[in-house]
This record gives sequence, C-alpha cells and structure tokens, in this order.
Amino acid sequence: ETIVALDNLSENSTPDQVLEGLLEGNKRFIENRPEAPIQTYIRLKEVSAEPKPLVSIMGCSDSRVPLAVIFDRGIGDLFVVRDAGNIATPEEIGSLEYGAAVLNTPLLMVLGHEKCGAVKAALENKPLPGQIGSIVAAIQPAIDRANKNDSEEFYIETIKNNVKLQIEKLNSSPLLHDLVEQGKLKIVGAYYSLKTGEVSIIT
Repeated sequence: ETIVALDNLSENSTPDQVLEGLLEGNKRFIENRPEAPIQTYIRLKEVSAEPKPLVSIMGCSDSRVPLAVIFDRGIGDLFVVRDAGNIATPEEIGSLEYGAAVLNTPLLMVLGHEKCGAVKAALENKPLPGQIGSIVAAIQPAIDRANKNDSEEFYIETIKNNVKLQIEKLNSSPLLHDLVEQGKLKIVGAYYSLKTGEVSIIT
C-alpha cells in the first residue's frame, strides 16, 4: 500500500510536485499555521516496514535549521544528510546516491542558511583545531577572491555560492547525473533565512 504523506504527495510524485509541496510547507511554517504533520507513533509504525521518503536534503548541521519543522513535514518524509557547511564529501555523496537511486527520491535539495558558521570560518581563513579545517577547505573555492569584502551581502553571496559549488560536486557523480538526465531526479539549491524562516530557491 502506498504511503500518502501530507498534501497527498507520494512516491509517484514528480520532482516539481515535491518541490512545490516543500515550499508550501515552508509557507505554512512562516505563517505559523502548521498542518500537524504526521509525527505520531501510528505514523512511525506505518513507515517502519519500508522507507519511502519524498525528498533527499543535504543541509548544514546548524541547530537553528530543523528541517522537518521548517518544511512542516512528518516522519518518513525527508531523507536527510547533514554536515557543517552542507559540503558534499564522498560519504555525503554516497548517502545522497542511496537516497536517489535506492529510495527513489525525485528531488535532491542542497540547503544553505543565513549566518553559516562554516562559511564564516572559510572567509576568515584562520587556523582551526582538529579536522575542522577540512570543512573550511571544501568551502574555500566558493569565495569570490576578486570581490572579497567584509559586507553582509558578500557573506550571503558566499553562502549561496557554496550551495552552487556543492551541487557541482553532486553533478559530478555519474549516478546522480544519469538520474537527472533521465528526468528521474531534480537537484536544486536553496537558502534559508534565520530572520524570516523562508526557504528560497537559488538554483
């Protein structure tokens, strides 16, 4: 039996239908009118037999960006991969390949967010302890060196450029690329505003 999630999206939904549903959920969140997404024990039992998520999301680890909440989604709707700076490491790419090729999510979203600490660290380019530097190194190519400045606008632009950079890395995956070419997968980049709660599509 097909599991029907909020707003009647299902495993047969197109990438554009899923994206529209996500953005509608975000609008409900912004307007403080959530439709009680299915987060009950009954729903847990319903999806326990077989996962059929609607979308794969690669997001930042930031605690201020609770993905199920900002999209007004329930248990089983989102296949989420997170790390600081929403960077596409081999492990993240492999996880997203699993979401797209095995779980058949028709949409893959890379979500950056306002005031991202990992991007700020990349802009500052100071020595960092442990393996944090590897995260910063992965973001460095997103910085427009020719126009680098200390403005808030440049900070936001770099966060968005980092999303685009990570999408380029995802598109370098033959598996994901083939799914896109076949029309089975859509990859989009988005930006989350901490001030307003709005998710806007950037690519």
